[in-house]
Amino acid sequence: MPLLTRTEPAAPAREPSTGSMHAVVAVVVLGAVTAAMTHSVVRYRLWIVAVYVAAAVLLAVRLGRDGAPVRLTRATGALALAVCGVVTAGVRGYSYVPPDAAVGVRVAMAGTAFVAAGVLLVPWRRAADAALLVAALGHTAVVAALVRLDPAPRIDVWYTLQGFADALGSGHNAYSEVWVGPPGIMRAFTYLPWTGALVSPGRWLLGDVRWALLAAMLLAALALRAASRTPVADAATSAAGPVAGAVLLVLPGTATQAEQAWTEPLLLACLAGAAVALLRRRTWLAVLLVGLALASKQHIAVLLPVLALWHRFGLRRTVLAGLVAAGLVAPWFLTAPADMWHDTVTYLVTFPALKFSNTLYLAAVNDLGWSPPFWLTGLVVVGTVAAVALTVRRRRPGVAELLRWCALVLAAANLVNKQAFYNQYWLVVALVVLSWALPQDDAADDPAGDPADDETTRQPATGSPASSP
Repeated sequence: MPLLTRTEPAAPAREPSTGSMHAVVAVVVLGAVTAAMTHSVVRYRLWIVAVYVAAAVLLAVRLGRDGAPVRLTRATGALALAVCGVVTAGVRGYSYVPPDAAVGVRVAMAGTAFVAAGVLLVPWRRAADAALLVAALGHTAVVAALVRLDPAPRIDVWYTLQGFADALGSGHNAYSEVWVGPPGIMRAFTYLPWTGALVSPGRWLLGDVRWALLAAMLLAALALRAASRTPVADAATSAAGPVAGAVLLVLPGTATQAEQAWTEPLLLACLAGAAVALLRRRTWLAVLLVGLALASKQHIAVLLPVLALWHRFGLRRTVLAGLVAAGLVAPWFLTAPADMWHDTVTYLVTFPALKFSNTLYLAAVNDLGWSPPFWLTGLVVVGTVAAVALTVRRRRPGVAELLRWCALVLAAANLVNKQAFYNQYWLVVALVVLSWALPQDDAADDPAGDPADDETTRQPATGSPASSP
């Protein structure tokens, strides 16, 4: 009888030390970028543009090398929250609130970040969920204070969103409306209609669209938490979801975003929901949410070529998302096509560059006295989109890496735009944070268009060779 050799049990797999280092670097970059973003409202500085460019280049290099994975543990999450607190406390954001009250709001935001960081360090199984709860309560309190302290912010976005809700409630087409307020005469609703439709309940129920934007932020954070409950999530990811959600809610400058009624939280909520839906193999829901995002803001269109060549979404689903968006937009376009085209296309194309926008376009205007031609900026955007789409087609990344590629596309589009402010760059950062909540090694190998990736058609294995996957 042959002798049996005894093998030693394999040592548990350990995450490479470089993984933790990459997470720390990512957190440091997050702090630098959000500090520049917060300081950018409303002022132009060449160094702010340089920070944005450096961050975009670093993201591109990491993506090209290894997909830029970041495993957000409780320790690195606590570091990220602490960095957010330090930046919030140290960099004053723009506000219409009286100075003393504005300081109190900033202290509350920074304090929320520090408390959430401390909670994460407590050796408790539910510490990540508790940190998310702290961040959600703090964010809600800050938004409530801002709505009370600044009930009518002097910004055209708030007035036009309020006006859209009033027009929708009375059965009028907002693209034919004119609003008058402290910002001046506002003759255009520059967003696609579902931005206004989604925030209208805040106006109808509570008198202010910003309550709906608060709901969108909280839903986005919950979507990040839900990412840790997907079938492909592991033990490490179970903490990453709520930790990333907490980071999202305490990002520096959040108070400015909430006060100004900037609408990017709507887009993030849609895209976060779509990402979770894909991980749960509910692709029909992902299609609907991408279509809703597309019906809300124009620049989501630059992501469509990337999604079309990504094997988890594909051309067919991208077309379906476009059809969903067209159907959602149709009621407004069919009743006032010329007005809607003017507000959402012509007005934006012909609008002069605002000299406090921190982009490479404005750097050329402000520092070189040169206005880059439209064809050149368009060529940069088209070239970036094409390069990213082809790379995604070749590499077949998972959902987390795909979100970072999308963030890179939006960053490039912002940098060559005539107008790109805190809110546009915030969406880029938020997509990266969203990607940290997801499994970083998601095996996304289902071919696009294959009905086998829909949960309703997947059959459990029975053990026989014929039924094995």
